[in-house]
Amino acid sequence: MSTPDAPTLAPHPTVRAKGRNIIAVASGKGGVGKTWFAITLSHALARAGQKILLFDGDLGLANVDIQLGLMPKADLGSVVAGRMTLNQAAVAFGAGGFDVIAGRSGSGTLANIPLSRLQMLGDDLVTLSGGYDRVVVDLGAGVEKSIRTFSQSAGTIMVVTTDEPTSLTDAYAFIKVTSMERPGSDLRVVVNMANSTREGERIYSTLLKACEGFLKISPPLAGVIRRDLKVREAIRNQTPIMTRSPNAEAAADVEAIVERLVSTR
Repeated sequence: MSTPDAPTLAPHPTVRAKGRNIIAVASGKGGVGKTWFAITLSHALARAGQKILLFDGDLGLANVDIQLGLMPKADLGSVVAGRMTLNQAAVAFGAGGFDVIAGRSGSGTLANIPLSRLQMLGDDLVTLSGGYDRVVVDLGAGVEKSIRTFSQSAGTIMVVTTDEPTSLTDAYAFIKVTSMERPGSDLRVVVNMANSTREGERIYSTLLKACEGFLKISPPLAGVIRRDLKVREAIRNQTPIMTRSPNAEAAADVEAIVERLVSTR
């Protein structure tokens, strides 16, 4: 459902508009830390007392389970094959305090699902979201229709970018396509791997000028995440950064994003 208003974290999921509590994490380009951000965002929201589901919607290169060191018995492939429901595929990631629906790591078969089946999965996800305070969806990189399917019912879409020109160009492309398909969408920008907060704000300004000049929209800055070597260490050790290095700068930056998200009215 499209809405120009920023979504809030309500205490009772049943009173929310369908899909309003879904956060889609997108990027026009791979390699910008999108999956890491989706995981860390989920962890930070759970630490803030929210009931969270992390859904791996990267059907081509699913790797949420790899970064978490999970070996789930069920994944999205089992759902698509009709062996279980979406709800049954959710597993608890106890170390983070949130649930996960994993993709199928190391397999590209899910990338070829018919669009109609993807739309059905999206509808099922909206229904499932009623049992959570927030559902975080890690989208695949790119602007293809199949990738954007899971974002169509999201209340908020966070677009992750870096200072690389191709990353900014592709982030702009995603924002353009989404704003044309769903005018009034709650699009927000996350600048990742910035050398400083001020530099991240300058990177955001570059993207904002393009959006205002050509699209006549002004997606707000959700936050800046500083470059942090502890991020790579956490990923290498398949452990969330808030578990391995809770005092890391990058962890603090994501917590700041969550604080603003939770306090939005």
